Amino acid sequence: MMIDSETFASLKAHLMDLEEKSMTWHKTMCSNFLNEEEVAQMQVYFPTSNHIVYSGGYPEARKKKIVFRYDEEDDFFDIVCISARIDQRFRKIGHRDILGALMHLQIDRHSFGDFWVADEHIYLYTSHSMADFLCNNLTRINQLSVHFEVLDTYPAQTFQTKIVTCIIASERLDALVAGIAHISRSKAKEMIRQGLVQVNHITLEAPDKLCDNNVTISIRGFGRYKYLGILRNTKSDRILAEIEVSI
Repeated sequence: MMIDSETFASLKAHLMDLEEKSMTWHKTMCSNFLNEEEVAQMQVYFPTSNHIVYSGGYPEARKKKIVFRYDEEDDFFDIVCISARIDQRFRKIGHRDILGALMHLQIDRHSFGDFWVADEHIYLYTSHSMADFLCNNLTRINQLSVHFEVLDTYPAQTFQTKIVTCIIASERLDALVAGIAHISRSKAKEMIRQGLVQVNHITLEAPDKLCDNNVTISIRGFGRYKYLGILRNTKSDRILAEIEVSI
């Protein structure tokens, strides 16, 4: 959902304060983990440079910290990955189970980054200051005992996608949302007005905006897609579009 104006202003002010402290104290400062919408919004005001870095622990991370470096040669890094081996033969652990266990500990969502299950392990990114707390207290997920340890490496999550095609009336975003989600154009417009559609992680406000190639479109309740572009026009003068779907 769209960041409300009060939250947006508070986050921006906090980051401006961190940036100022970095320069005043001659010290690298960093934020907590920001979600994709927060990152996209803040990149407008704090663009990547030699002194401003966005990092989530690995290049394709979705949640990231903003690091304000006083010295561009500073190798300060406040992100670590913890991992737990799990046996899923009798009880499956999914993303929702892990998030529920984290919320049960009453910790802020901004205190941890990406997490996922792969190769019978749970991987979770957090800050050095939170790693010990999580290793000591995150000991049970969906009635399964787990034991987390800090890794010396920084594993990357593999995002599974597939390429599909769909027929759309035009490259307007309401038409694209309708085609992707297999809903009516009027329903797509209503979802956009309700703030349920994001383009490159920014909540879409105008349904008549044209879509560029390779933009990410997130539709609440349907999923995440990348619009790859037009393959060809059909005989009925509609568009056969190519879409990358996250699975």
